[in-house]
Amino acid sequence: MTGQPVRAPRRTVRTEAAYALARRIAERRAAPALHPAGVMCDGTLEVPGTGDGRWRVPWLDRPGSYAVTVRWSRALGLPGRLPDGLGLALRVEDADGAGAPLDLLLTSSRAGRLGRHLPLLRRDALAGPYSTLVAYRAGHRSRVLAAFPERGEHGPTGVSLPDLRQALARAPLRFDLRAAAPGEPWRSFAALTLTSAAHPVPESGTVSYDPYLHCLPELRPTAWLSALREAAYRGSRAGRGGRAPGRPNPPGAGTGE
Repeated sequence: MTGQPVRAPRRTVRTEAAYALARRIAERRAAPALHPAGVMCDGTLEVPGTGDGRWRVPWLDRPGSYAVTVRWSRALGLPGRLPDGLGLALRVEDADGAGAPLDLLLTSSRAGRLGRHLPLLRRDALAGPYSTLVAYRAGHRSRVLAAFPERGEHGPTGVSLPDLRQALARAPLRFDLRAAAPGEPWRSFAALTLTSAAHPVPESGTVSYDPYLHCLPELRPTAWLSALREAAYRGSRAGRGGRAPGRPNPPGAGTGE
């Protein structure tokens, strides 16, 4: 949690297995275990605020505009134009004050009560929402967060890395960020605009997204599966750090989970 002491991870047989598997995959790929290749771009996140504190999350209830670093990626890294799960990773700069970012990791999914928790292989990158899959504790409720794309000038958009780059170069991409608890309709809380074409991933100083390290006191992932996911993130980071000297990252790698 941003600005909070980091607790020692709880180790179990399952978390150690998740750590070892993620580390092994990351070492072989010289890239994140999941979302091994993607494209980077910049954007802005506009939070209109509520004026009445309805979210009970200061960051959502007050208006604000934030710079965002975004990674759009293929989850499994399948070749070519094959359907794949897609990831939309957001680094919201200074969300909790100067130098305190918020990371949101969103995955292609459906909008329904069950589908929002399951990753979905997709042929069209803008065909449906991207959700956090796991719920967030938002104020007094547990809510899933999701980004719903707006087509705008964009027609069908493939899922290969060249397709994603072309979409970013064609026109600004806009997403409506929404949240919903079980039994609630989706409610908008922010607007995301990707304002720049894809840019190269730097060899050093890349973004390493982690929703457990970079969350807010009033907006954080719930405990469900958190131990396994934290272990997998640690394993992936360790595997990337252990790649052979002189072995470069593949294009777009080194910035995922």
